[in-house]
Amino acid sequence: MPELTSRRGLLFGTAAIGAGALIAGCTSNESSDEPAANDQPAADDKPGKEVTIGFAGPQADHGWLNAINDNAKSRAKKYSDVTLEITEGSNDTAAQIGQIETLINKKVDVLVVLPADGKALTQVGLKAMRANIPVINLDRIFNTPQAYRCWIGGDNYGMGLNAGHYIGEKLKDKADAKVIELAGLDNLELTKQRTQGFDDALKNYPNIKKVARQAAEFTVESGQAKMAQLLQAQSKFDALWNHDDDQGVGALRAIEQAGRDDFLMVGGAGALSAFQAIKQDDGVLKATVLYPPTMAASAIDLARALGQGKGVGGMAEFEIPASITLYSAVVDKENVDQYMSTGFK
Repeated sequence: MPELTSRRGLLFGTAAIGAGALIAGCTSNESSDEPAANDQPAADDKPGKEVTIGFAGPQADHGWLNAINDNAKSRAKKYSDVTLEITEGSNDTAAQIGQIETLINKKVDVLVVLPADGKALTQVGLKAMRANIPVINLDRIFNTPQAYRCWIGGDNYGMGLNAGHYIGEKLKDKADAKVIELAGLDNLELTKQRTQGFDDALKNYPNIKKVARQAAEFTVESGQAKMAQLLQAQSKFDALWNHDDDQGVGALRAIEQAGRDDFLMVGGAGALSAFQAIKQDDGVLKATVLYPPTMAASAIDLARALGQGKGVGGMAEFEIPASITLYSAVVDKENVDQYMSTGFK
């Protein structure tokens, strides 16, 4: 992945978190005669204490998960003082637990874990913490805060909320507007959160009614099949929110095959193909709501700072935060160039 642009103060409000936002100290035009509120050193790009970071994630069987691995690897290479011990990755709970236990036995300094199943892997997170190996819990959260030192992840509810507001603003002046939703796997809590956020946003627009919802499976094939069903059932609607850009590739195929162009579409996650379609602006896809895989790069930054006993630049506290929720930015034609380098394949 290309290096991310550093932005100051974006810990709590961006999808594309660069190393500078997490680790570089802030600058000021004010006089330096004032005593510093916190003279504890914040992590920066300069070589420091050697840190070995263990990284364990699920199998990269989805574009977003593959981007997670790529972001972690590329960020670790940025630092001469970081050694990354990365596992093969598995969706099998027992296999991933075994991989993490191997990293614990190697006595890595810090663990970064994106669990295939947060609940099922909570015990191994606790095991690491009890072995004095702090854990950065990435995205899918463990059942107890005792199993991690810091959680960093996306905002599924915020995705739905921002998608709903974007569509709502586009349709606010249209009488009796109709929208439909192509969701992800319904047995996942994240899908329920995305739908809840979307529904809550639409409550602000009394002229808009959601007339249909179909659950897909975060795959191209399911996106195409379920979208075809929605198009057949709904002869006229004004907007579509699709939870995932990977399944959106299939959805767009179904839309093209049906010859439909009478509505606007908002995607989810931030795939490169979605960014390119938005920039080209010759189809129904007008925006996507981010769930940034750059969180893995930020997790490496946090792990390094933690291993070196440093804090985060731009914050007064001596330590890294306990929890960081990334912002689900809406990317449309107006700002797509800014985010293009973060798009995953």
